Amino acid sequence: MTVVPDPPLPGQESVWSFPRPAVAEACTRRIRIQHAGVIIADSRRSIRTLETSHPPSYYLPPEDVAMTRLRPSPRRSLCEWKGQAVYFDLVLGDTVLPDIAWSYLRPTAAFQTLAGYLAFYAAPLDLCEVDGERVIPQPGGFYGGWITSHVAGPFKGGPGSRGW
Repeated sequence: MTVVPDPPLPGQESVWSFPRPAVAEACTRRIRIQHAGVIIADSRRSIRTLETSHPPSYYLPPEDVAMTRLRPSPRRSLCEWKGQAVYFDLVLGDTVLPDIAWSYLRPTAAFQTLAGYLAFYAAPLDLCEVDGERVIPQPGGFYGGWITSHVAGPFKGGPGSRGW
């Protein structure tokens, strides 16, 4: 299947110019997460991961996350680039958002900078922002990328994109 990248507009990056294998890089954009009126995270010290056909995922230092609102989940997954991920539920009173965040406690050598940082799925949360812009969750529910006006697609995750 041949994918035709959307032409990037001025100020945009094409996810089709992102590398494969994936990479991680420091990011100073303000990442903010809120749910049910509670600030879950606020950081200018994230690390974003970039991979061909995926919008960036943003990993936040635990010092910038309301860690008292998270509890470990039994879920685990394996990323071919980063290693084994552990998951966390968000708990706000009687509300529990299961497996909302993930982290690599012992990532592969290429992704050591991610150790202990947390990334969040945007879809279940009330508000996820990059520099004040509300993000759109990566389609499909499996991947955790955040779509903003800074990236051009199409993006992996939606119907028909499994083979990309």
